[in-house]
Amino acid sequence: MIRFMVPVLGALVLQAMYGAVDLLVVGKFGTNAGISGVATGSNIVNLITFVISSLTMGVTVLISRYLGEGRNDRIGRVIGGAIWFFSLFTILSMVVLTAGAPLFATWLNAPEEAYEVTIQYVRICAGGLLFVVAYNVISGIFRGLGNSKLPLLFVLIACIVNIIGDLFFVAVLGLDVAGAALATILAQAVSVVLSLVIIRRQNLPFSVSKSDIRVNQEIGIFLRLGIPLAFQEILTNLSFLILCAIINRIGLEASSGYGIAQKVVSFVMLIPSSLMQSMSAFVAQNVGAGQEGRARKAMAAGMGLGAFIGVFVFFVVFFRGDIPSAVFTDNQAYIMRSAEYLKGFSSEAILTCLVFSYIGYFNGHGMSFPVMLQGITASFLVRVPLSYLFSLKEGANLFDIGLAVPAASVYGILFFTAWYVWYIRKPEKG
Repeated sequence: MIRFMVPVLGALVLQAMYGAVDLLVVGKFGTNAGISGVATGSNIVNLITFVISSLTMGVTVLISRYLGEGRNDRIGRVIGGAIWFFSLFTILSMVVLTAGAPLFATWLNAPEEAYEVTIQYVRICAGGLLFVVAYNVISGIFRGLGNSKLPLLFVLIACIVNIIGDLFFVAVLGLDVAGAALATILAQAVSVVLSLVIIRRQNLPFSVSKSDIRVNQEIGIFLRLGIPLAFQEILTNLSFLILCAIINRIGLEASSGYGIAQKVVSFVMLIPSSLMQSMSAFVAQNVGAGQEGRARKAMAAGMGLGAFIGVFVFFVVFFRGDIPSAVFTDNQAYIMRSAEYLKGFSSEAILTCLVFSYIGYFNGHGMSFPVMLQGITASFLVRVPLSYLFSLKEGANLFDIGLAVPAASVYGILFFTAWYVWYIRKPEKG
């Protein structure tokens, strides 16, 4: 599992860098309002991106299962159905993001100085959504086949192009937020085109014909796995959008500080995210091969490994959150606000490794309902109410608001532990 996880982790590191570079370059060469615009706009675009990632998890798990069962003949139909479905999904998402950008910026209380650039960022990213979807589908297919190295290569290409694009459009041409968005889309486009060239040279254990690209029964199967995850992702990200709106209401300084903190958080979440993605595919293949005991050992090993690394990350983020924050801007007020939030958030570096290991285990079994239920209840019974209550305090600060995130993870650990105990005892009761 670790051999599979390392390339996944590498890909996530590059994805985090990919997202962070936009904010870094705008922070260094753009405007102060641009930092808030990129941060708020990214939250809106990421909602769609995370939904796509969740839906492709259904494709990944289904391919892994068929591979473990030796039913390679069905993999081509899964991919053909995925191409048909995600093409339609892309068109609808582009329309929603483009038309709804002003409304979304208003809902998130985008500061007045950053309102127009937030809309601009969202609309430009919407124009290139096809490439974002294509990258996620292609990567999901290869993770399902047990190949995590090619997705790493694809995102490496995107990361390099994005860095060059950001420097050219923002630092050289002075396009500020629009330049960051253009660089993002260009990077995804180049990555997808080159990945298709690379794929044609691979010796794949399946074939896809034009007749496979249609509505078929495989769509229903991977959507039954993916929709609960996507629904959970939508509501979880809505809770973070609400958190963003709560913080934006405090002012531009808090908004920009939170935006910087979120980029640091994307690196904090690398180990948990790689654990979840790796474990989902690993567990699915072992379940397909009838190796349930191995699947359970993988979950326990993932928890131990993640928590061990998480302790070191916790100490860095809790005591010196200002150091990674300073990478993105020279504005001391923004840096202090970012460090303030990170201090409250810091224990999440440990807790979320346990939560995400559980999620990977249940995803690998195709049990997306408990994942969805936990995500919804953690978001709207814990994270949102606590963050709102903390924001109402006199002299509200980002440290208190940041505490709401690990509090939701504590709830998630209790929830999944109870569900896991029930699940492993269920067969004994007949």
